Amino acid sequence: MQPSESQHQSEWLPRAVVAGRIIKAQDLRALCGGISDMTLWRWLNDQSLDFPRPIYLGRRRYWRETEVLAWLDAREVAA
Repeated sequence: MQPSESQHQSEWLPRAVVAGRIIKAQDLRALCGGISDMTLWRWLNDQSLDFPRPIYLGRRRYWRETEVLAWLDAREVAA
């Protein structure tokens, strides 16, 4: 039995890419309603919010889009 094409691709793709799309901070801020960089910083430093942690590739931060969307959905339900 041969591996499917998607199984073949996952062997060489970074785990974050296989798990879903990763987005830059700029795209994250837009996704969260156009928040400022300072608001993002506050969310990251407020432990009670449980905001998704970034993935660092070099010195750049990225987020898993699925984690951010799940966090936004949970906040909507709680409100």
